[in-house]
This record gives sequence, structure tokens and C-alpha cells, in this order.
Amino acid sequence: MIWRGLIFMLIVGSAHADDVLHLYNWNNYISDVTIARFEEQCGCRVVQDYYSDNEEMLAKLAAGATGYDIIVPTGNAMETLIREQALRLLDKSLLPNLKNIDPAWLNTAFDPGNKYSVPYAYTITLIGYNSEKVRGLDIPLDSWAVIFEPRYLEKLKGRVTVLDSQRELLAAALKYLGYSVNDTDEVHWKQARDLIIRAKPYWAAFNASSYIKELTVGNIWLVHGYSGDIFQADLDAQKAERGFRILPSIPKEGAVLALDSMVLHKSGPRPDLAHRFINFMLEGRNSSELTNLLGSGNPNRDALQYIQPEIAQNPAVFPGPGQRARLEMLRDLDRHQRRVLSRIWTEIKLK
Repeated sequence: MIWRGLIFMLIVGSAHADDVLHLYNWNNYISDVTIARFEEQCGCRVVQDYYSDNEEMLAKLAAGATGYDIIVPTGNAMETLIREQALRLLDKSLLPNLKNIDPAWLNTAFDPGNKYSVPYAYTITLIGYNSEKVRGLDIPLDSWAVIFEPRYLEKLKGRVTVLDSQRELLAAALKYLGYSVNDTDEVHWKQARDLIIRAKPYWAAFNASSYIKELTVGNIWLVHGYSGDIFQADLDAQKAERGFRILPSIPKEGAVLALDSMVLHKSGPRPDLAHRFINFMLEGRNSSELTNLLGSGNPNRDALQYIQPEIAQNPAVFPGPGQRARLEMLRDLDRHQRRVLSRIWTEIKLK
């Protein structure tokens, strides 16, 4: 009887050890509170891995990384994953809370019918700045000119960072030049390249991760960054009583709107836990923490009742119709376009 009990305990222990959800997500894109609540509900563990750029995530998968149950790609990266047949189809019978998503965020060009994806949150790529450090500098905080034009950058030299992302930085330059973020004319790309190279000597760094901390401590005064990161930097600065705010600004020329979605990777060993997690994140209370704690835009209608009023009124989190009209989602590139962009990026980095 003792041996039978030991065998039973080993079997149960082994089963529990395998109750692990592997989540591959953006840096700073889910709160510890939310993860702990899911772990308690499912009696499982969540193991997270992080990326700071879609290209980084795709490159890691292309290099052979496996075992991720859920990934949270942006639309254009999701197009790549679908084309490569790297994703599992969703079982929507396991996702009753899908009804909470605003239909405006469903049936996108990236995934018609949402066969593979469930909207998670969205961010805007914009300008973030230190309210005190830029005071009196007479620079246009509502325009991409502030990160591209030397006459303004001279006042900020060494205090500006831009995202270390091919698509995002090129998109900002294209918008400033009056083109679409999805313009693929190589002549326009070279114009954007030259604009970036001209501005580069004034920048402190290409930075897609630690710029939150640099903003918070006051080392960096202005950034090209993600709205959720600007929100986090402002919270951190207030908690540390720095005496300044980190404020967002959507450039008047327009910007990138990135809808990130939860998808199931084919290599994930636990699609059952993955569906449970997605349905959990579709609950209004859980989804609202993406906004209240992280400053992410939210496509979940049921979450709105839980979102703090001052955040719900923040145009960098919930842009109005006029601002939305100036925002674009990035589309995927074909192989030739990727090669051209990679060459241009190399030229930018080596200059």
C-alpha cells in the first residue's frame, strides 16, 4: 500500500510539473499580478520569454526556437507566421469570452475571420519627452521633426533615443516625409535612410528596451518609443518623485498603430492551457490590467468598465477619431523587400 501511494504521488507530481504554459511576449506587456491570478486559477506555472521587436522574435523562431504555447505578435509579423504555417488554428468553442472584443478589432487584413488570432492590446509608436528638460527649448513636440531635424536636435544632442527597429524607425521617417508607413518605393526608402543617417549623430542610441529606465532617471529627454513604455516611464518617474513627468505626443504627420494578438504556435506542447489563458485574458477585469497597470490600448469592451477614468481619457491610450485617422498598421513585406530593407538598415547602422 505504501508503494502504491508513492507511485500515485509520483504520477500526480509529474503531471503537475508538466502543467506549464510557455508564453513568448513583448517586454513589459503583462503584469505580475495578472500572471499570478492565472497560475492560481489553472493550477499551473507560466514561464515567460521576452522580445523587444517583431524581427527579433521572428529571427529566433527561424533559428529553431520551439516550445512556445502562445506568442503575441503584431499584425505584420502574424502575417509571416501564418504564411509559414507556424500557427495552430483556434478552437473558438474554448473561447466564450471572445464576445468581449470590439468587432472593430476583429477580421483584420492580417487574419480574416480570426482563425489564428485573438486581439490582445494595441500600442502607438510616438514621441515621449521629459516635461522639465525640454521646457523652453522651442522644439515641436507634436512632429517627427524633433527627432529628424538637426536644428532641433542640436538642442537635444545625446539626449534622444530611437527604437532599434527597422520597420518602426523607417515608418517614422516615411511619415515625416509625407508617405505611408507601408510605402515600398525604394526611392522613398532611400530618402528615409538619408534622413535617418543625417539625424543619427545627434542621437544617444538605438534603444528598444532600456530607454524606459533612461527616461525615468532623466538621462534621456526625448524618445521615439511605444505608448505603453512612455506610460510606464511616467509612472516610474512619479513613484521616484523625480519632479518631472514623461509625456506622450502623437506626431501630427501620423504614426504606427500596432495591434498585438495572441496566437498558438505549432510547437507549443499545451494548446489546452493556451486556450485557457486566452479566454482568461478576454475577461474584462484581467484585460483591464493591461491598460491600468501598463498603459496599453484595449480592444476589449468588457474591460472599459474597469479602466481608470484618467487613463480612458488619455489620447495616447485611446486616441480620438481624428488621431485614429492618422494612424496606420504595418503590413508584411515580401522576401525582396525584406532584403532591401535589411541592406538599408545595415547602411544606417554602419554610418
